[in-house]
Amino acid sequence: MVYLIVTSARRLELGDNLKGKNAVVTGAAGGIGHEVCLALAKEGANIVANDIGASRDGSGAEAGPVDKVVDEIKKLGGDAIANHNSVVDFNAAQGIIKSCVDKFGRIDILVNCQGNLRDRMIWNMTEDEWDSVMVVHLKGTFNTCRHACTLMREQKYGRIINVTSDAWRGTMGHVNYGAVKGGIVSLTRSIAREMGRYGVTANCFAPIAATRMTLNDEVIKGTWKRVEAGVMTKEQAEQMLNMPGPEHIPPIVVYLATDHAANINGQVFHAEAGRVSIYNEPVEIRAIYKPEGIFTTEELINAVPKTLLTGYINPAPPQPERDKKAT
Repeated sequence: MVYLIVTSARRLELGDNLKGKNAVVTGAAGGIGHEVCLALAKEGANIVANDIGASRDGSGAEAGPVDKVVDEIKKLGGDAIANHNSVVDFNAAQGIIKSCVDKFGRIDILVNCQGNLRDRMIWNMTEDEWDSVMVVHLKGTFNTCRHACTLMREQKYGRIINVTSDAWRGTMGHVNYGAVKGGIVSLTRSIAREMGRYGVTANCFAPIAATRMTLNDEVIKGTWKRVEAGVMTKEQAEQMLNMPGPEHIPPIVVYLATDHAANINGQVFHAEAGRVSIYNEPVEIRAIYKPEGIFTTEELINAVPKTLLTGYINPAPPQPERDKKAT
């Protein structure tokens, strides 16, 4: 079902949907994190902008970028502080949450936007490339959620909003990224079930936007290599390489942070320019039964294609030898 909303293109004025609320945003110096900080502040939230200022692959550190975000918020008339702790360190992550409490009195909203990329096909991926993405995305999200949930459970209120990606459904060229984004969805859905009774919601958003992480020379080169290898069409590549900027993403995040979203829990939303959608629940759709005894292999060979796999299409069938070009 599709709904079309038509409004004027004028710039929205400052609101008060989050007036008096205090938010921690990780990855705040990046494209999406930066825009989320500004959007939350424009609705009245006080902001702890966290970022170590690392490069796209997670290396290095620089305080300047997140400090600039804080300056922007203050110019808007909002209140914000910078935090340069690393989310991958359990105790440092606690310090991120504590800085919000120390400055503003409590934490109401946690938005995890941190990330890195170490792109490689599975047969070329190193252990370090796997581990690096795993600790920044998945462990980092656990760390901040863990410490925030302790306080949110006590105060019986909280909004947790974690960034995932459509890659959680399966991706190419960075299985590490797809794996952690799937892990974040499962983590968030589990947090929702554990924390919902305490007035705390946990949801995900899967953005499509051109940022430093999603669109640079390396990404562009890799995209066209996939076209040459026949694993992506030219049209798909052009659509991906011409994606709009991150300014279209924050509205769904802000909405999920408000009291209007108090009954939305454990969901995954997609956001891009001009479109917001919700993913379906992962539920069983078909089953076969054997009232007595154990299924034999032969029974499954005969029954599964005719029943469970009705209408199924292999998403990645065997291809000619040109597949070897994909590296």
